[in-house]
Amino acid sequence: MGNFNITLDKGFILVGFSDWPQLELVFFVIISVFYSLSLFGNILSQLDLQLHTTMYFFLCHLSFLDLCYTTSTVPQFLVNLSGLDRTISYGWCVAQLIMSLSLGGTECVLLVMMAFDRYAAVCHPLQYTTIMHPLLCQALATTSWLGGLVNSLIQTVLTMAIPLCGHLLNHFFCEMPVLPKLACEDTRGTEAKMFVAPVITVATTAALILGSYAHIARAALKTRSMAGCRKAFETCGSHLLVVSLFYGSATYTYLQPMGSYSEREGKFVALFYTIITPMLNRLIYTLRNKDVKGALRRVLGKVRDSG
Repeated sequence: MGNFNITLDKGFILVGFSDWPQLELVFFVIISVFYSLSLFGNILSQLDLQLHTTMYFFLCHLSFLDLCYTTSTVPQFLVNLSGLDRTISYGWCVAQLIMSLSLGGTECVLLVMMAFDRYAAVCHPLQYTTIMHPLLCQALATTSWLGGLVNSLIQTVLTMAIPLCGHLLNHFFCEMPVLPKLACEDTRGTEAKMFVAPVITVATTAALILGSYAHIARAALKTRSMAGCRKAFETCGSHLLVVSLFYGSATYTYLQPMGSYSEREGKFVALFYTIITPMLNRLIYTLRNKDVKGALRRVLGKVRDSG
């Protein structure tokens, strides 16, 4: 209990990538550029009102989610890389844990809602606007955020109930698989409970997404035309890429026993999904969608005219 009180008072020291000091300056420059691009791309979706239609409703929520996720971790990481301060208070560590788990859970459910949206667009195009009513969209989005928050609170309570010894955290932000490594006692029972929630969340949402795309594939094949298959792929291609990026990193981080989780490898995986994936999400939707590219041109035009 004494060590736990010390942790509460002093917080944690984030090791980050200090074991590769020669890479810290390179990481600082690259991450600063990626973070700036991610901020610009995600803010774009919130500024251009022509994207706030039924079709782009969930895309705007995904952009806001990515914006929150990167902002909750990257500024702290840049300070860490600069070497000015590697500490994080206990309160901010808990806040990062809540936000990362909440936003991750929200994205799981939100990607299911986007798959349902694509299902309605491909399988029921004439009834699309009726099915995807604004009230239904609002209800689905609210469900996504509430589901993520509930998942986060359960996981955070279980994680922070573990007595912790020491304050050296081998990561660049507070994440669930890393904190139990500081446990003072045997945590196998608690870890088993913590393992069940992400398994249920990831497995259930992945099954729903695969089910939606099974119906989409069957509808596309029924058209018996290359044009129909191509249109279905164009409608769903961006979402499939985003799903692959998200579930690939989530599977590594949360769907393996915590005892076999490698902090060294985990830092690089976390680097991918906290910084690179949010930027790639914007890039994927921008390059594959003429409306998003049009929004980009309009915003840049306004900036140029105001200058």
